[in-house]
Amino acid sequence: MFKGYITDIKGIKVGHAQSIEGMTGCTVVICEEGATGGVDVRGSAPGTRETDLFKAEKMVDKVHAIVLAGGSAFGLEASSGVMKYLEERDVGFDVGVTKVPIVASAVIFDLGIGDFRIRPDINMGYEACKNASSKENRQGNIGCGMGATVGKILGQKNSMKSGLGSATVKVGELIVSALVAVNSFGDIYDFSKGSQIAGVYDYENNKLLNTVEIMKDMNKNIGFNMTNTTIGVIATNGILTKAEANKVSQMAHNGFAWTINPIHTMVDGDTIFTMATNEIKADINLIGTMAAEAMAKAVLNGVYYAEASHGLIAAKDIL
Repeated sequence: MFKGYITDIKGIKVGHAQSIEGMTGCTVVICEEGATGGVDVRGSAPGTRETDLFKAEKMVDKVHAIVLAGGSAFGLEASSGVMKYLEERDVGFDVGVTKVPIVASAVIFDLGIGDFRIRPDINMGYEACKNASSKENRQGNIGCGMGATVGKILGQKNSMKSGLGSATVKVGELIVSALVAVNSFGDIYDFSKGSQIAGVYDYENNKLLNTVEIMKDMNKNIGFNMTNTTIGVIATNGILTKAEANKVSQMAHNGFAWTINPIHTMVDGDTIFTMATNEIKADINLIGTMAAEAMAKAVLNGVYYAEASHGLIAAKDIL
């Protein structure tokens, strides 16, 4: 039975941990058996860990966990908790004296919505692993989506609440799923309807504004906008090499382009990882195309499932 969630992929577990006071959290995607990994970073302000190992010429070809975390660069510490948890369970790259879990991570900037002094740390990362399950299917204000917001060209006060989203696309036995924390500088568009559903918002007049039009008006004060980055994971049961997994990550960014405008700016750190469990032989072009569709649907779910918080409305409040 499919949940429309990244845990539709056999061997994938997802766990969350978060702080309501800090309005931040982390989400871990675990593959204990190891998955072929890939990554593509398109934004110009990323916060990442262990992305170099995904290059095709590097030795390690399996990843055991991907961590999506809030807290800006501080949140990278959550990966240490994930490593601790996995090492205790003998999961990782065998180096003789122990096994070293291969854990990559990307972070979003969410320090402006809750108590900025509370960030994902080693304890929160460990807790997320303890909560990990192959049955997990929650979306919205959970894990890394806890402090996610969109539409920040006029600053945090004119943004809207977003969250964590997931979706699955299936063709025969081939499954491609996406999980994403939607925390974009730009506005969100439902590509199936051709309309804007979230983004920069005029709270005095209760209406959506358009980020691109504001950018074109050079007389507007765009405010502090370094509060972005949309990060996600593609998981598939398809068979992929590292080079192919990197290509899938590249193609999955098309899902961002379908739903977020503008995207991949100087103030975004947009990053997509890929994890392949290598069960089903399939064409790389099909997997990548399915990845873009799954990611686009996951972005929309991250917005549609979000709940208003800290004075910021969500899409469900205006649609």
